[in-house]
Amino acid sequence: MVDFKGADEKTILQVPLAEWLPEAGLVGLLHLSPAQCLDRTGLRRLVTDLGIPLKESPDFGERSDDQAPGVRPDRAVHRDLPAWHNWARGIGMLVWFVFFLVIPMTGNGSAWTAFIAAAGLFLMPGADLVVRLLQRMRDRRDTSLAGADIVVLAPEAGGGATRRFCGTAAVRVLPQDVVLTDTLGEERWIPRGGAHGVGKLVRLMHPTMGSVLGVEFRDGTNASRALLPWQWWFAGAQGQEAWSKLVTALGVPVSDEKVRHSQKTDLWWQNHELAADVRRMSPMEAKEARTQTGWHSSFIGSGEPFIVSVFAALLLPQLVSDQWPARVAGVLAALTVIAELAPVVTHQLAARLKLDRPVTPESP
Repeated sequence: MVDFKGADEKTILQVPLAEWLPEAGLVGLLHLSPAQCLDRTGLRRLVTDLGIPLKESPDFGERSDDQAPGVRPDRAVHRDLPAWHNWARGIGMLVWFVFFLVIPMTGNGSAWTAFIAAAGLFLMPGADLVVRLLQRMRDRRDTSLAGADIVVLAPEAGGGATRRFCGTAAVRVLPQDVVLTDTLGEERWIPRGGAHGVGKLVRLMHPTMGSVLGVEFRDGTNASRALLPWQWWFAGAQGQEAWSKLVTALGVPVSDEKVRHSQKTDLWWQNHELAADVRRMSPMEAKEARTQTGWHSSFIGSGEPFIVSVFAALLLPQLVSDQWPARVAGVLAALTVIAELAPVVTHQLAARLKLDRPVTPESP
């Protein structure tokens, strides 16, 4: 944690290093010293440029008591979903529970009870739908990657590369950053300037055969920041062209190094600090890819579509009621079932019929 303190020594901003380290999910933070985290995130250079003194607290890990009661400093963290999304879903479930279960159990249920319960339950998939639409609109307006030199991968023929992998994974070189996108569509932004930026490309060679195994992106301190498996990125028919484009776009020195061979395994990357990177920057098994990219599996919970659909189905008989609030409740219940199940079915069909099928020379 980096604490920015004011003139009165009170913390005004906290920056959790794990939230700001691009490869935090690939390199265990326990393997990195605080100094390495500061360097890799660029925070050391930032505070130096701002002229702010930087010191390491000897009491790291202890709770600071320099804040007034009830006052917390701002935290520079990333959120996958906005706070209102969680509030809307929580309120929706609470309303459904109270009006569908509690009130009828007391004998005070009515058509309006069913209407309010259905409206509350619809808030759950409704909040999901709104946040996804807003994200899609932001993605369309986003120009942060405009003008980038795109290095499209060239996997070896017959290796089993999928359409998802070939259509999603890429390296984009911007004037100030290098953006690596893995097979799941997750981006990692690494700067090009400064000691923490990409300053060198290293091809990792087999110790005896001399073949290329992978490519490391290293920073100014010679620390590895990213690892691409050569087999899936540059071993295909257009591999040399893709490699030349990457080298030209980055404009950094290139060198070759032999990897140390392990007698216990044939996997050359097994003991590499970025071993997890090889897995993320390679084609994934179809089932795992579907699980990792599914909305409910990755954000909400894989069991929600079934559970919420069952809850909504309990209100479907209201469609044939002679009271309009009850009929509206039935309509909302039907919309809830559709909103829950349609994304799941669409995701599964798109993955099974297209994205997770192997690429063939006839259908690149």
